[in-house]
Amino acid sequence: MRRFFLVGGALAVIGLGAFIAAGGSAPLAHHLSHGAAAQTVAPAPITEEVPQSRAQISLSYAPVVRQAAPAVASIYARRIVESRPNPFFDDPLFGQLFGDRGRAAPRVQNALGSAVIVSADGIVVSNYHVVGGADDIRVVLGDRREFAADVILADRESDLAVLQLRGAANLPVIDLADSDDIEVGDLVLAIGNPFGVGQTVSSGIVSALARSGLAMGSGRGYFIQTDAAINPGNSGGALVDMQGRLVGINTAILTRSGGSNGIGFAIPANLVEQVVAQAREGRSQFMRPWIGITGQAVDAALAEGFGLSLPQGVVIAQMHPRSPLGAAGLRVGDVVLAVDGEAVNSPQEMMFRLSAQGIGGEVELSYLRGQTHSSTDLILTAPPESPARNRVTITDLALRGLVAETINPAVIAEYNLHPEANGVVVVEARDLAARAGLMAGDVLLSVNRQPVMSSRDLERLLRDPSRYWEIEILREGQRSLLRFRL
Repeated sequence: MRRFFLVGGALAVIGLGAFIAAGGSAPLAHHLSHGAAAQTVAPAPITEEVPQSRAQISLSYAPVVRQAAPAVASIYARRIVESRPNPFFDDPLFGQLFGDRGRAAPRVQNALGSAVIVSADGIVVSNYHVVGGADDIRVVLGDRREFAADVILADRESDLAVLQLRGAANLPVIDLADSDDIEVGDLVLAIGNPFGVGQTVSSGIVSALARSGLAMGSGRGYFIQTDAAINPGNSGGALVDMQGRLVGINTAILTRSGGSNGIGFAIPANLVEQVVAQAREGRSQFMRPWIGITGQAVDAALAEGFGLSLPQGVVIAQMHPRSPLGAAGLRVGDVVLAVDGEAVNSPQEMMFRLSAQGIGGEVELSYLRGQTHSSTDLILTAPPESPARNRVTITDLALRGLVAETINPAVIAEYNLHPEANGVVVVEARDLAARAGLMAGDVLLSVNRQPVMSSRDLERLLRDPSRYWEIEILREGQRSLLRFRL
């Protein structure tokens, strides 16, 4: 059974690889064709040369490590969580046996990971699963300097977090590479703090690209795969190329034992760059371009139906009436093949390409309609905030403890709702709302068979003095009825 492990937590000593350079040149045979005859040129004799320097005897990663390692730090995060109370604590009989021991007591949860310094003024990048919800964060540099840190942007979906170190200046930084330029087989180094033993470097290659659709911890997206040893504690650490540039942020491993099996995943640097840019603009949440569709990867069966020689692209299955793709000329059933010339073969890969360009960017979409290949330009925009959300909190009506918002494109994107969803979405359900069976993310369709089109409608309908209630909801694509009596 395959298991994805986040690589933050308590964490393995990783060996530093080295290459031995052999003298001489490899023989090369040439086959020349002339008419019906072919001649084989005999290989040239191998010449041997005595190495004249240490550099000719061995190649080393040391220069790359010297350049990149100072910009990789260790993170120690602490969060206070509530323990679950003993289920018998409120029982009139058994509660007497427990006394105060049955009460829920807060406990401290510690997390260990790594971070990468991307700005001399103290902006660092790590994983959301390392620092998300933390009450206290400390970042320790390779030279043992220690800083308190604040999360300035957190994005659960990409599993990235941007932090600001307090009082930091003139810090070592790492340059970001264009992650679209890397290829399978490129040499890379993973730098981090595995198992808390201290900064460690491991070597390997890029073993695959375009890994998408993998749900790993907080993140679900597009990853670079590497066989460089990554272990718990490497979360948020750097994956660097042979120029010492950042190509990705290490985030997870595929393992059966909990240790490195040579399959690790990193978030590409192009997305990291866009997340950092938005943090500098003052955003606390990463905003992705809105396209207003639901897409499906084209498999072999779909490829045959579309007349494609190979399974490729993303077919548009559903589209919001205000989708910018619709405004650009696309429609349901079209197959998006590429974004700016880069092939996209899953919805996650397509969203990565658009997110890496950022709000305000412009891309060229190549798509297939029937047997016709076409292309169109698309300006990337934020999801519209109209109609207004008008968040309401129900305090004294039938669904006391309910927090809800009117659905608009921004709400659809934020809560990952169906592209054509409308009405009201549940943001939070407590007290009577929770006891009635409502959950965050539910779409309220009707109350006592009266349609709910906005949060104002919801407030009005809940003022009904009736003791019998019927709430129709949409949850994960399934309609349900909740019936209860007050």
